[in-house]
Amino acid sequence: MSVTGQFPAETGATGEFVRQKYSIRGRITADGSSGFPAQAGRYHLYVSLACPWAHRAIIVRRLLGLEDVISMTVVDPVRDERGWAFRDGPGHTADGVCGFQFLSEAYLLTDPEYTGRYTVPCIWDRETQRLVTNNYPDTTIDFETQFGAFQKPDAPDLYPVALRDEIDEVNEVVYQDVNNGVYRTGFAASQEAYDAAVHTLFARLDGLEERLAGQRYLVGGQLTEADVRLFTTLARFDAVYVGHFKCNLRRLVDYPNLWGYARDLYQRPAFGETVDFEHIKRHYYMTHDRLNPSRIVPAGPRVDWMAPHGREGLGA
Repeated sequence: MSVTGQFPAETGATGEFVRQKYSIRGRITADGSSGFPAQAGRYHLYVSLACPWAHRAIIVRRLLGLEDVISMTVVDPVRDERGWAFRDGPGHTADGVCGFQFLSEAYLLTDPEYTGRYTVPCIWDRETQRLVTNNYPDTTIDFETQFGAFQKPDAPDLYPVALRDEIDEVNEVVYQDVNNGVYRTGFAASQEAYDAAVHTLFARLDGLEERLAGQRYLVGGQLTEADVRLFTTLARFDAVYVGHFKCNLRRLVDYPNLWGYARDLYQRPAFGETVDFEHIKRHYYMTHDRLNPSRIVPAGPRVDWMAPHGREGLGA
C-alpha cells in the first residue's frame, strides 16, 4: 500500500465510515488483579501529537503529574503504508524503549496474528514485553482511577465517583456525534452518508454551545474527563476538520461559547502546551491523499488561542 492504504476506508452499505474495533483491551489496576499492576516505570505510552485519541492520554498524563511514572514516545506524524514510524525529528523521536522502527512491531510481538490497523495511543508493558491496551477510552480512565498513588498532590479528580454517570452520558454523545462525527463526515464515501454525518455533527455542536452558555465545564462545575475528550476535537476543528474533512457549516471561532471554552482549556499548560498544530496539519494533509492528493499543507488558520476567554465567572 501507499499512503492511500492508510486511509481508514471501512464503510457500511450506504458509504458511512465504520471505525475499527480495538481488540487489545487489557486493563491496569491498582491492586494488580488484572495482571497489570499500576507501577512506576513499568509502562510506556506510544502516542502521536496529531491524533486526538492519543492527545487525550497526553493531557491526562500531564494533568495528573504522571510524566515520571509513565514514559512516552511520540511517533512521526506522517504515516505511510508501514504505519506509524519512530524517527528523530521536530517533536518526535526514535523509540528508546524497545528500539522499534515501526509501531507495528509492538503489535506483532503482542499478537503475531494481529491483522488490524496499528493505532495510537497504546501502552507497552516492559515486564511482559507486550501491549496492554490500544483501547483509548481505557487509557485515560486507568490513569485517573488506578494510578492515584502516583499522582501529584494537587492533581484534579477528572473522574469523580459522584459524577461518573453524567460524565459517561456526555462522553457517549460527544464521542458518537463529535469525536467520531468529524471522521464520519470526512471519510463518508457517499453524499447520503456525508449529509447525515455533517448535520448530526453540527446539531450536537449547537447543543454544546447552548450547554456551555451558563457553565464553565461540561459536567459538575469542574474540569473532568469529559472536557479532555471534547477539547482534542475542538483543537483540531478549524485547522483540519473544517477544510480537510468538509466540516464547514461553521467554524469553531463562529461559536462564542465553544470557542471561549476551548481557549479557556488551551490556556492551561497541560492542554495548550501539548497541542502541536504542525504535527496535526502535516499528519492529516500528508497522510490522507484520497482527500488531499497534492499533499499540500495549508498555512492557516491564524487565530488567537491566547485571547481572553471571559469564562472565569461562570458557575456550575
